[in-house]
Amino acid sequence: MNSIAVAALGSWTLDVPVVALFLTIAAIYFRGWRRLTKLLPRQFPTSCLLLFWLGLALLFIALESPLDAFSSLLLQAHMVQHLLLMMVVPPLLLLGQPMLPILRGLPRPFVKEGLGPFLRWPALRGFSGALVIPWVAWLLYNLTTVFWHLPALYELALRSPAWHNLEHACFFWTAMLFWWPVVQPWPSRSRWNRWGLIPYLLAADLVNTAIAGSFVFSGKVLYPSYAAAPLGGLSPLTDQMAAGVIMWVPGSIFYLVPATAIAMKLMNGSRTAWRFPTRIPSPKEQTPGLVHRFLRWRYARPAMQSVFFIAAAAVVIDGLYGPRMSPMNLAGVLPWIHWRGLVVLALLFAGNLFCMACPFMLPRTAARKLLRPKRRWPAFLRSKWLAAALFLIYLWAYEAFSLWDSPAITAWIVIGYFLAAFAIDGLFRGASFCKYVCPIGQFNFVHSLLSPLEIKVRSQKTCQSCKTFDCIRGNEKQRGCELYLFQPKKAGNFDCTFCLDCVQSCPHDNVALLPVIPAQTIISNPYRSSLGRLSNRPDLAALVLVVVFGAFAHAFGMLPPFTDFVSRFSGVAARPIIVAALMAFGIVLIPALAVWGCTILSEPSSGPNQSLRAIASTFAFSLLPIGAAMWAAHLLYHLATGFLSILPVMERLLHSLLRLPVQPNWSLAAMPFLPHWLTPTQILLLDAGLLLTLYLIWRIARDRMNRSRPARVFLPWGSLALALYGIGIWILLEPMQMRGMMMN
Repeated sequence: MNSIAVAALGSWTLDVPVVALFLTIAAIYFRGWRRLTKLLPRQFPTSCLLLFWLGLALLFIALESPLDAFSSLLLQAHMVQHLLLMMVVPPLLLLGQPMLPILRGLPRPFVKEGLGPFLRWPALRGFSGALVIPWVAWLLYNLTTVFWHLPALYELALRSPAWHNLEHACFFWTAMLFWWPVVQPWPSRSRWNRWGLIPYLLAADLVNTAIAGSFVFSGKVLYPSYAAAPLGGLSPLTDQMAAGVIMWVPGSIFYLVPATAIAMKLMNGSRTAWRFPTRIPSPKEQTPGLVHRFLRWRYARPAMQSVFFIAAAAVVIDGLYGPRMSPMNLAGVLPWIHWRGLVVLALLFAGNLFCMACPFMLPRTAARKLLRPKRRWPAFLRSKWLAAALFLIYLWAYEAFSLWDSPAITAWIVIGYFLAAFAIDGLFRGASFCKYVCPIGQFNFVHSLLSPLEIKVRSQKTCQSCKTFDCIRGNEKQRGCELYLFQPKKAGNFDCTFCLDCVQSCPHDNVALLPVIPAQTIISNPYRSSLGRLSNRPDLAALVLVVVFGAFAHAFGMLPPFTDFVSRFSGVAARPIIVAALMAFGIVLIPALAVWGCTILSEPSSGPNQSLRAIASTFAFSLLPIGAAMWAAHLLYHLATGFLSILPVMERLLHSLLRLPVQPNWSLAAMPFLPHWLTPTQILLLDAGLLLTLYLIWRIARDRMNRSRPARVFLPWGSLALALYGIGIWILLEPMQMRGMMMN
């Protein structure tokens, strides 16, 4: 047995008074719980006893085990101790509903004559009630956390046992106050709308993230007491970074899991929950007049497309004839830094707006008018398998040929897009390029399932009385939907390009861009015009999985482990092959094995009428929020670090084309540091993605698989979501290449 193990086994404090105190509390609770089970068996089940005892056991481990002895040697051991005191033990104790069992477990004369007068004292009742008001509890908890992590105070606690005990007492008791509104132990009553607990927990997670980030990214040892080499040969800085990761990842999960549970309960129909409105608002309530008039304007879409067409033309010209250095060229900056980041953020907050203003629609329109295609897209290609393969090829080409670093290749990609759109829609009708080919469009379609906006009908009754169905057939003034999305049967945004043809052709003004509940159609799985049900479309599920796992693989491609490995094979022929192998492993093989494993594990509990293909296809869509969050977090990095790089490029263009006396300030294209808000915002995005993914998995498991025992179906898919979350956190904490910047 090595010396560290011997030291660990010999570091149990085991003070007799402390052990006696813990055993006494456990016995008092058990005595009161046993009495209460006879009076209120449903309110005090065996789980209450087990949770309370587990909380006591973990509290004992935190204070009396080697964790306490090693806390002065290893910062990560100290961090585990703090997590137990603040995030694990208090919720467990409160879940045990401790108030009445402890009171009933104490001797009755002591409670009646000793505690009774204090418990009935109005001043004490008012003071204790004020402490558990959510905003008060939140401030006490988080200010205490920040206060004791200041270097001077942290050092004071390390040097003085008395201050160390005070620190732990502050952590534990403010944590009890913080978790009280979340758990709301019976018979206490909530003083806050339960919906408010979600931002309550997420805001606390932000504070936790900020402190953890300071450990990870400070670059210096924050606490001098740990400057000596810790146990195990770790450097003090490595120990500090490990402590930060422990605080960051498990700490975030301890906040996210209860937030998810609360959201599930509220959205599943709790009596106190706020419900989404079921009344259909009037047209004036649904769409602002100015916005609606603009969308009804015949030239609204061509006007937006023309603006983007000019931008695309400028990218092509500068890419072919401008500087070869990517940060100095419009083709190296605008598409890869600004456009990608803004498109993802727009998808999450406003829907598929890029397809509405897509410049590639102009050659499609020209081809349709000039060539008047009559053929239909080949039957064997009427699925999303081709689109999934093309998107996978894009991810491979991006890394294999460093597309972001070649303005000329970028220009030719744009030209190829224009030619492909013209050729395909010149030969085939039905918007075949958008529906079956365009990788950008498929990316937008997938993420628009999470959008809060949708092109939909205002009233189904109006559609039922309609005799002309102009929304899909068209009329003399306006064509109908060329993607054959029949509005009364349309659900969600998949395959919808926001072309507004149905909006402008409806004679009843019954189709508009309206707010919807994000991702609701993933749960309900309705029949969709032109698509059918998502659970019956493995090709759509495959496309979603490529997009989701591609988000993590695409971000991983910027990290040193990937770039260092690929750089060893610098040959022109070898690099694409190596990248293809890595991409196939990370985007095809691992996802296939993970999804198949989760399907096999959840199939026995998924109901008698669920096939393996339907289970895999259904739950694949539930992973979309965590993938979208990873895309947003990754591309936000590029947008934040390179946002100002467009300014010197535009100054160069003005100087070159118009001979204006403008000198480019190239320092704006060199980002020497990361904004302080970037990493916390990325983590918050990933937190939100995990919450929504877990909620979708739970709702699908409960509503469509196994209403009596949904946890068995939920467990494997929820574990996969948590694994993706952990991988995403690790990626975001690693140093990334600042691609497209002057410094590179």
